[in-house]
Amino acid sequence: MARTARSVHARKKRRKVLDQAKGYRGTKHTSYKRAKEQVWKSGVYAYEGRKQRKRDFRALWIQRINAGVREHGLSYSRFIHGLKLAEIDLDRKILADLAVTEPEIFAAIVVQAQNALDGKPVERRVEVERAVAAAQPETSEDVNATEAAERKAEELGVDITTVEGSGQGGRVVVGDVDDAAESDE
Repeated sequence: MARTARSVHARKKRRKVLDQAKGYRGTKHTSYKRAKEQVWKSGVYAYEGRKQRKRDFRALWIQRINAGVREHGLSYSRFIHGLKLAEIDLDRKILADLAVTEPEIFAAIVVQAQNALDGKPVERRVEVERAVAAAQPETSEDVNATEAAERKAEELGVDITTVEGSGQGGRVVVGDVDDAAESDE
């Protein structure tokens, strides 16, 4: 029986490993044997790194929550226990984000956890309107303008609501702001 040489498949396998080793130093990007070892080891490092990153982020979230809770006179562990008693199911990532970006909403959650710890009735609903209003920037009215035009209007001291847009769909562009600034002078 004839022997199978496997030349096409073997070359394809070696080429795949060498492509993965692109950018490695020394003979690790040209020698198949060295490249194979390094690609395998890189996979091990990447796996360990993903696990470590998860640990690091969890620690960061706990630190942020702890800092936010300490402002309200609670410890982290008491806060988490209060959340369980209040049946509030928010993970650490969300709680940390709320503690940093939405302190009012986080304060309401802390109050609910404190009430649960004290045995008081827990309010089941956090004000949705307040949460939505806090998440959106305050604007007097929506203006159909590009971000560059808004920045230019702010630099030149032009009220962008009075500028008529010449862009697509009546959108205010930088040229319109420049024209309005020249006509004001």
